[in-house]
Amino acid sequence: MKIKKIGAKIVKDSRNEDTILVWIKTSKGKFFTTSPSGKSKGNYEVESYLRDLKKEIEYIEKLKLSELNIEKFEDLKKVEKYVKLGGNSLFALEASLLKALAKENEKELYEFLGGKKTNIGSVGNAVGGGLHSQSINNKKPDFQEFHFISKTDNFYHNVKINGIAYKIIGRLLSSKYKNDEGAWKTSFSNEEILEKMKLVQEIMLKKGIEINIGLDIASDSFFNRKYFYKNPNMVFNKKGQLEYIKNLIKKYDIFYIEDPLEENDFEGFSYLLKETEDKCLIVGDDLIATNPERLKKAIKKNSINAVIIKPNQIGSLIKMKETIAIAKKYNIKTIISHRSGETKDSTIADFAVGFGIDYIKTGIYGKFRESKLKKIIKIERDLKNRH
Repeated sequence: MKIKKIGAKIVKDSRNEDTILVWIKTSKGKFFTTSPSGKSKGNYEVESYLRDLKKEIEYIEKLKLSELNIEKFEDLKKVEKYVKLGGNSLFALEASLLKALAKENEKELYEFLGGKKTNIGSVGNAVGGGLHSQSINNKKPDFQEFHFISKTDNFYHNVKINGIAYKIIGRLLSSKYKNDEGAWKTSFSNEEILEKMKLVQEIMLKKGIEINIGLDIASDSFFNRKYFYKNPNMVFNKKGQLEYIKNLIKKYDIFYIEDPLEENDFEGFSYLLKETEDKCLIVGDDLIATNPERLKKAIKKNSINAVIIKPNQIGSLIKMKETIAIAKKYNIKTIISHRSGETKDSTIADFAVGFGIDYIKTGIYGKFRESKLKKIIKIERDLKNRH
């Protein structure tokens, strides 16, 4: 592939904060990717930028990648040996290269990556809390995200089902405001929200629609040797946290629990997985940080049965692909995820299809979240038309 030019610039994300766009120009056109930003970042996530953003852009614009002879996905290894960039910049650069390569091969990105079907569940962020939301009357839920989850054999139906649940929960919470992820803001406590979500579940079941409940607890956001809750005030040691989460799973029949313990507690995750007997997805995000070595450790300790995939969390798409491959080998469910500071870029939708991901986690409402959902719906439609 002959690269004519490489460029980058600063753009705004959904929180109106600076992020990076990287573009590649070839004889086939111009291909660009914008990177999201994360509000809640674990300690094992790579640095977003190795230098300040403007200097990172200057560095990118001086790159001479044509000398590397990039012709296939594995050639990204050459890029990673040659460049020194933070996670946001590296992801945006490599994703743009893949888009250009796909076009060179007269394929869509998901096709170039080997995707042939859209058997993907939708994890929809419906209600926000934690670091992702502001307080209302000095109160907000301690958990970061409350999800509705749908997985039928039709992704369009998944999105419609989550959309219905989203509207109902908004009415039940009497919520008027949304956070930057499009999730409802509320002063209700974790369990008050879960009670409402169970009610939504019952309402939809009467209509013959099944939907599951999920939580991103994001425990690191309120952990400091112990787990400090504010709404209501509670303090748990590790044992107390495990019992609290275990009881919530049982009481509310929760299907999906993300980061129920702090990011170093492989043993705590393992205990929870054993206690729930594989009836619930115990999901590692900060625990794994899209890092293949940390995933191997989690598998060895039997800590999780599902893992979050965030491309800019690791930066390297080579390592991202390796993480996905390891997860599949050991029957760990994969969930590709948005970030709190998003853009309208839909690259993760192509990745979801291209790498055969089990679920995509994104918001239900708002242009920054819907862009990913609409892209998978379009891919689904295109694949059906071909058959």
